[in-house]
Amino acid sequence: MRLDGFGWLVDDMPTMICFYRDVLGFEIKEAEDSSNVYLIKDGTLFLMYGRQDFEKLTNRTYAYVQGINGHAELALSVDTFDEVDQEYVKAIEKGAVSILEPTTEPWGQRHTHHRII
Repeated sequence: MRLDGFGWLVDDMPTMICFYRDVLGFEIKEAEDSSNVYLIKDGTLFLMYGRQDFEKLTNRTYAYVQGINGHAELALSVDTFDEVDQEYVKAIEKGAVSILEPTTEPWGQRHTHHRII
């Protein structure tokens, strides 16, 4: 068995498509009004589904974390600590909301967290 893709459910598909395509550089072939999209980054497949569309597809209603467009954690790697800081600034300038500013942990990892509204 091998991992084929990673998916998450979102409220505002156009905002998510723009962020992952325009800010983080994911390859996305679908239009911004699509109900589900395939995203490719460094050969890895990701999927986003509109929450309402997914509920129609499965004929079920689900409970979601409130106030967050899409709920998942995604790790992207860069080569230097300076690049962590640069990518953080770019994401914030393009509309992401900071959850954690760039931080170097005791074990030597530098990371940041942000969300898309």
